[in-house]
Amino acid sequence: MVEIIVVGAGLAGLAASIRACDNGANVSMISPDYSERSQSVMAMGGINAALNTKGEDDSPSQHFTDTMNGGCEINNEKAVKRLTDDAPQIINWLERMGTSFSRDANGNVDMRNFGGQKKKRTVYAESKTGKQIVSALVSACRKRESKGKIKRFVGYRFLSLIFTDEDECCGVNCIHEDTEEIKSFIGDAVIIATGGYNSVFGKILGSTQNDGFTTAKLFTQGVRLANLEMVQYHPTSVNTPQKRMLITEAARGEGGRLFVMKDGKPWYFMKDFYPELADLMPRDVVSRSIFKVSDGGKKDVFLDLTPLDEHTVKVKLDEVYEICQSYLNINPMETPIPIFPAVHYFMGGIQTDENHKTNIKGLYAAGECSCQYHGANRLGGNSLLGAVHGGWISAENAVLEKPTGNVLNNINDELESFKSHNPKDKPLSDTLSEISQIMNEAMGIYRNEDGLRAALDRLENLDTEVNAKYYDYLKVKLLVVLSKASILSALARKESRGAHQRLDYPESDDNYKKSICAMYEDGEIVIK
Repeated sequence: MVEIIVVGAGLAGLAASIRACDNGANVSMISPDYSERSQSVMAMGGINAALNTKGEDDSPSQHFTDTMNGGCEINNEKAVKRLTDDAPQIINWLERMGTSFSRDANGNVDMRNFGGQKKKRTVYAESKTGKQIVSALVSACRKRESKGKIKRFVGYRFLSLIFTDEDECCGVNCIHEDTEEIKSFIGDAVIIATGGYNSVFGKILGSTQNDGFTTAKLFTQGVRLANLEMVQYHPTSVNTPQKRMLITEAARGEGGRLFVMKDGKPWYFMKDFYPELADLMPRDVVSRSIFKVSDGGKKDVFLDLTPLDEHTVKVKLDEVYEICQSYLNINPMETPIPIFPAVHYFMGGIQTDENHKTNIKGLYAAGECSCQYHGANRLGGNSLLGAVHGGWISAENAVLEKPTGNVLNNINDELESFKSHNPKDKPLSDTLSEISQIMNEAMGIYRNEDGLRAALDRLENLDTEVNAKYYDYLKVKLLVVLSKASILSALARKESRGAHQRLDYPESDDNYKKSICAMYEDGEIVIK
């Protein structure tokens, strides 16, 4: 029997586990918490597929073109072609799994407009699309768990890959968050589905569970990363006492418009800047426009939902309404919402091919941690699609793996060495705050050489000896490595493209119409 190890229990991990199981494998699914607490449940807006039920003559080829254009042509073309071709089939599969999508007057799965796309192709479940899909896949997963085909290991964090003497990936070491028990999982292939590296930027829109440890550790173990400079700023977020919170792009898809006050009147600037798509331009364009009209955040920018009817705001955009009521104490039907861009998604990550294979035999990656679909900017609605599709494709290929070498593993020696060291008094939170401050200052919507090099110097001199548990002690050091690789990638891309905007190189350059790859060789970061 084939044994597949899936690290992560969000949408990509769930889809991979179900697909691998249905292809005859036994699955061990490892995660720090249950799927219901994954970042996937936070996705409000929808999932893209060219179903062509709106009389707009849509097609997968147009979805492909929009995705490539949105990614500024550095996406993996073969992967995007398969993604957009398979999208209608994925919607059908999700329905069979039990997902309850919103319906139009004809009983079809309903779709709405989303940024960077001229056709209605974003399938949704009011503003709880992520929750609906996760709930359906959790139910499907539990049916397979009851038959012993999928085994969950909750409370464990990834520590490291396990290799054979033939340099094949054959398992993972994990540590329990509470007991610090280290458990080794051995199998035929490993699928990584651990999301983006949120902790590098601190309290951003995503889940704190996605801390970047796994991506950083894989990097130091020889896994290639790509496009780390491509960090998406979502145009519309609001500030709350805890963190910034997302106002879904669906609010603009349903007719919401951005404005800033000018000469005493609202100026709906996106229509002036981009007459065709206006507020539904790709996210990188909208974020830059907000930054521009706000004078870098000095002036207030608002999202105006006041012209929308009550059903649209309270039903289709129910989570937006709840956020405004609960955290801002405003009624968005009466008062425009104060917004500003915030870090939301990482287009870069583990470099994978169209089959979701990494450069390490037996190792796959899917979901936000995998770099292939989105290029320099992700279209709204392609995240959920990419997560499910990545789970599908990685599982279909992983079940064909069979390592031939002997297992090598010395993880317990590393832990014993750690226990004998004398920790410093420096709190973990202080160092994590320093890292996020450095990265937010250097890797904002606009970057320049001086700022990037200054950040690199600060990271080089950062004291990473903290008083923390083994996992967190390692995490600080690994996040510094990942942060340095991101900055070096930004320095290497001497142009402006998508989410990467250089004030000192304001134009796109076809010499950089490619991925920037990062490798870790002999303890040094190498950028190519």
